[in-house]
Amino acid sequence: MWATSPAATELETHVLDWLAEMLDLPERLRSTAKGGGVIQDTASSATFTAVVAARERATSGSVNERGFSQRLTAYASVHAHSSIEKAVRLAGIGSQNLRLVEVDATHAMDPTHLAELIKADIAAGHIPAFVNATAGTTSSLAFDPIRPIGEICAEHDIWLHVDAAWAGNAAVCPEFRWMHDGLEHADSYLVNPHKWMFTNVDLDAFYVADRSALTSAMGIHPEYLRSVATEGGGVIDYRNWHVALGRRFRALKLWFVIRHYGVEGIRTVIREHVRLGQLFRTWVDEHPDFEAAAPTRLNLVCFRHVAGDEVNQAIMDEVNAGGEIYITHTRLDGRLVLRLNVGQTYTEERHVRRAWELIGQRR
Repeated sequence: MWATSPAATELETHVLDWLAEMLDLPERLRSTAKGGGVIQDTASSATFTAVVAARERATSGSVNERGFSQRLTAYASVHAHSSIEKAVRLAGIGSQNLRLVEVDATHAMDPTHLAELIKADIAAGHIPAFVNATAGTTSSLAFDPIRPIGEICAEHDIWLHVDAAWAGNAAVCPEFRWMHDGLEHADSYLVNPHKWMFTNVDLDAFYVADRSALTSAMGIHPEYLRSVATEGGGVIDYRNWHVALGRRFRALKLWFVIRHYGVEGIRTVIREHVRLGQLFRTWVDEHPDFEAAAPTRLNLVCFRHVAGDEVNQAIMDEVNAGGEIYITHTRLDGRLVLRLNVGQTYTEERHVRRAWELIGQRR
């Protein structure tokens, strides 16, 4: 509550507005309008909060009051993070009502298929309530086209949530803000400074365009939590912006990062990480035994040995067992793919070159 922690509340509001300005988020997501930001622990919690708010908006608050009486549907690409399905489950919508949208050759959501699924559900008597668009998928750093997705959501009054947990940090650099094209359509947005803005875990920045949609879904007001400040309506009680009542003072560590590096300092490090990712990609392209498995838009390189899954699994196991570097994997188009991500604060070119030495020598 603001009444019990006014300094912590005020600093959180200011820091999140700083971050919104740094990322050039639309005005409607900032606290100067009717929207605003709140710090959650992780993207999973923020996504769950968004799904609940979307559920209540789609049913005019009836689920909170009377429980489920209508069948809602939600939508995400086949490459969306697993936290989307978890949120849909926990919110009572159910996995069977989560529609997985097909992707294009770059593994980004196909808006045409999304529109087809929504129209089919409406015709069947369902209520489309929530669409997740990902700005930088976990598997391959694919970017769902927010603008056409947002236009579809606006046509049918569906809550649009944009998950930019990892890649969204790069929007601090103006040259990478193409990923946010169409973001003015978003009802909610999240980015994790603990992923790529040098902030200790856990810290998710979650923004909404209409805070009343969030607080009406999440807020509850017993007598012992009432205060003069709250009743006056001039303060923010973040307890109504998520599940938990008690909360940690997470804003301070993001404040320290921004004050220490400055905006230009953060941009410098992120640009260097992108350069190193692109450099690694050139080595993959030049090697006769390796191939890229997805576009390299920022700092993640998806690649594989041409000999097949068994060889790629062996490469990953051997490299990771050595302890010098750690690479991860995914599956794209049914094939095992290796992933190298340059994003740690102190990663230098010598580390990336050493990684390629350890990977490229295995044939």
